[in-house]
Amino acid sequence: MTYRRTTEWRGAATAHDPAPDIGDRRVYAIGDVHGRADLLDDLLGLIAQDDAARAVMPLTLILLGDLIDRGPASRQVVDRVMALAASGGDVRCLKGNHEEAFLLAARGDERIMPLFRRMDGMATLASYGLDPALFRVMRDTEVADWMRHHIPRDHVDFLDALPDSIAIGDYLFVHAGIRPGVPIDRQTPADLRWIRTEFLDHASDHPKMVVHGHSITPQIDERTNRIGIDTGAYFSGRLSAIGLERSDRWFLQTDG
Repeated sequence: MTYRRTTEWRGAATAHDPAPDIGDRRVYAIGDVHGRADLLDDLLGLIAQDDAARAVMPLTLILLGDLIDRGPASRQVVDRVMALAASGGDVRCLKGNHEEAFLLAARGDERIMPLFRRMDGMATLASYGLDPALFRVMRDTEVADWMRHHIPRDHVDFLDALPDSIAIGDYLFVHAGIRPGVPIDRQTPADLRWIRTEFLDHASDHPKMVVHGHSITPQIDERTNRIGIDTGAYFSGRLSAIGLERSDRWFLQTDG
C-alpha cells in the first residue's frame, strides 16, 4: 500500500477568499469501492494509522457511494459498511447511482433491469449467491424475483435510507456532483447521483468545495472548485480517500 499526503491548498486562497475549512473535526472521505472489500479493509487500516498519528480530534468517516457492482465482493462491502455505521462512530455513506439501480431492481422494478445488467449488477448478485451463468440466461422477471427472495431486507433498507449529500463546514460531499448555478438545497437526487459533463466542465466556484466520486480519473482530480476521488478501484487496485482537518487536506490510497 502507498501513502500520499499533502497539506497544500491548491485554490486561489487570499485574505478575502480563504482556503475551505472543514471545522474542528477530522474527516476522511472514501471514493467508489465497487465491490472491492479487500481494498476497503486496506484503506480503513491506512485511515486508522493516519488518524492515530495526529492530534486527537472528533472523527467523521464518509463513503461517497457506489459500494456495489463491478468488483467481486459487493455483499461483503455492504456488510462492512453496515457494521461500521452501527459501531457508534460518526460513519456516513451516500447513495450512488449504482445503489439506486440495485434498489429499484431489488424492489421488483423490471424496467431498470437492462440498465442494471449494463452496470454489472451480475457481479453484485454473484456475491449474494447467484451463479453468473444462470444470471445470463434468466429473464428480467426471473432476476427481479430472485432478488426479492435472496437479497437481505436489512441490506435493502440500509441502502435505501442513505442520503444524497452531506455538508460539513465549507465542503459538500456528493456521489456524482451538483448542477452548476442551482442552490444546494434545490439540487435533485438525479443530479447528485448521476451528473457528469455539466459539473465536471464547470470551472467557476460552487457554494462549497465539492468532494465527489462517480467519474474515474487515474489519480485524484483536484480542482479549484471540486475534488474527485474515484480512481477506479475495481480495476486499478487504487482506492482513494481524502483527509480534511480545518483548512488542511491530504490523500490516502491503496497501492494500484
